[in-house]
Amino acid sequence: MGRLSELFAPEVVGVVGATDREGAVGRAILENLQADFAGEVVPINPNREEVLGLECYPDVPSAPPIDLAVVVVPPPVVLETIRELGEAGTNHVVVITAGFSETGSEGATRERELREIAEEYDLNVVGPNSLGVMSTPNGMNATFGPENAIEGSISFMSQSGAFITAVLDWANEQGIGFQDVVSLGNKSVLDETDFVREWGNDPDTDVVIGYLEGIDDGSEFVRTAREVTDDTPIVLVKSGRTDAGAQAASSHTGAIAGSERAYEAGLEQAGVLRAESVQELFDYARALSGLPEPDSDGVAVVTNAGGPGVLTTDAVGDSTLEMADFTDETIDALAEAMPEEANVYNPIDTIGDADVERFGTALELALADPNVGSAVVVSAPTAVLPYDELAEVVIEKREEFGKPVVTCLMGGQRARDAETELRESGVPNYFDPARAVSGLDALARYRDVRERTVDEPERFDVDRERAREILGRAESRDDNRLGVESMALLEAYGIPTPTGEIVDDPDRARDVAASIDGDVVMKIVSPDISHKSDIGGVKVGVGDDEVYDAYEDVVARARNYQPDATILGVQVQEMLDLDDATETIVGMNRDPQFGPLLLFGLGGIFVEILEDTSVRVAPIGEGEAREMVDEIKAAPLLRGARGREPADVDAVVETIQRLSQLVTDFPSILELDVNPLVVGPEGVQAIDFRLTVDTEEL
Repeated sequence: MGRLSELFAPEVVGVVGATDREGAVGRAILENLQADFAGEVVPINPNREEVLGLECYPDVPSAPPIDLAVVVVPPPVVLETIRELGEAGTNHVVVITAGFSETGSEGATRERELREIAEEYDLNVVGPNSLGVMSTPNGMNATFGPENAIEGSISFMSQSGAFITAVLDWANEQGIGFQDVVSLGNKSVLDETDFVREWGNDPDTDVVIGYLEGIDDGSEFVRTAREVTDDTPIVLVKSGRTDAGAQAASSHTGAIAGSERAYEAGLEQAGVLRAESVQELFDYARALSGLPEPDSDGVAVVTNAGGPGVLTTDAVGDSTLEMADFTDETIDALAEAMPEEANVYNPIDTIGDADVERFGTALELALADPNVGSAVVVSAPTAVLPYDELAEVVIEKREEFGKPVVTCLMGGQRARDAETELRESGVPNYFDPARAVSGLDALARYRDVRERTVDEPERFDVDRERAREILGRAESRDDNRLGVESMALLEAYGIPTPTGEIVDDPDRARDVAASIDGDVVMKIVSPDISHKSDIGGVKVGVGDDEVYDAYEDVVARARNYQPDATILGVQVQEMLDLDDATETIVGMNRDPQFGPLLLFGLGGIFVEILEDTSVRVAPIGEGEAREMVDEIKAAPLLRGARGREPADVDAVVETIQRLSQLVTDFPSILELDVNPLVVGPEGVQAIDFRLTVDTEEL
């Protein structure tokens, strides 16, 4: 496909299905293009010779060459139209027409054929079921929305066309401008990743924002967005926060790491800032598009009202930022410059009779403090404080010190007049102090994104052929699950396992136990029984003289619990010293959008009760694996809390990386649990294990 920049900067736009009929979408699109578009507009309709004063062509072959085609014809005609456009050499198409995959099987078939035609002719296609596209630099409004966007540096994509029309109506009133706007529609060809990539290369786009209901190829999105966010912030609202995907999962990992957690992990790894609401989306975008990044997390609050100052302080406490500790020099200077009744500590309360000069002095002294990375100016209206003059002072001080400043000028019309001046200078104004702090918080979070270091995944020396042979055993099974009988898979990838063997008679169990020093652990081996300890299928601390009876007992309990269960035998395993050890879980659930989703957390029998886990999208390097360990609430246990000997955290980090390599190497692994992975001072041991295999991927 060609560069998408041509999609947003066409010289000739054709409207296939243009009409002058009142209330028709084809007329609305044509009128929007005629209003401001700097290029040529070509109507195409076999039933018209002229449309809204423009010469109309009967079909695509008879029309002049078109850079961008907007298709608004009945669904059965769309495919023929797309093919004609491809044959005519048009590279970019926006399909407004609905009636595709969103309508059922017939529509899905039509959309699949559309995608095949687009691939045949190498077409960039937006939609179908799209509101259209806009690009303000050339005045192009190729949508059927009621109004055009005003020019700015934010590029915006949305899966909801209605969302775009509502946002633009509000944004125009707020003076928020856009570079490009895209209604993604059904994303049959072009999707969110394509536009993130394009806008990341666009020097005129300062911020990428979006409303998404889903991401088609999560792993590709993460790779692309991770590169883009090095220079361009991305802020997304993602709807559909359900764990429906987790309900169908059969493993611990699948139940805990549902689809929503995949989005959380993937977007965080990509460096995307996630907004919880539309308001937050634009609060973040306004700050990111106009302000520099803070060099520290310290925030100064300057106000003329105690209550709003306290609210702002609370908001800082709820964010990733912190209230700055002023130096003694700053406090002394403030005490000298402010009235005796003023508060010279942070927040600075200039008190209610403060004029512009006093406000400006307080802000200047605060911004000059080396512990201050950003500032919030919070003001209630008074007769002695003209907001337009205060806005000028804020702009002057922000430019002088080069630090981000946001304002919260409370009030009605006088605040709106000052807000216009502030906005034109890149200083966002918010009515609510919490929103002002939220904007600064987004700047700090994006700074952290830019400063992050992402390790390349390490490639360990493993036995892939041995692993492939073990996974292939699933093809000869009645189901696609493997358990402890396949522990050699972990060994092939360098993950330690205890000494032991699976046996199918009590005499062999005694022989294996006799070859192991000390007592042993015995477990029933069955792909049909997940919670072995719940049914008495696990015996711990079994001595040599107890092995025979223990074997008979765990088999009998399994048979009584589930008579039709497949019993593969009994595992006889060395018993580990757990006095200084911690039971953890490492696992993977293959998410439909993001691929292998790794999980680490507190394990054993409490994994589903406590749900103390962290997740990442594989593959990951050492840094992200270590973050997974540090994020869980039980991390102090591993570091040696309350006199415990510290666990070998490095071995845990390496195990997570090795598991990451395993599930990346073999897409056939759908789910995998190592639970427990026992972590002690001398390393790790994988005690129990199960996985699900997609035999068609083997």
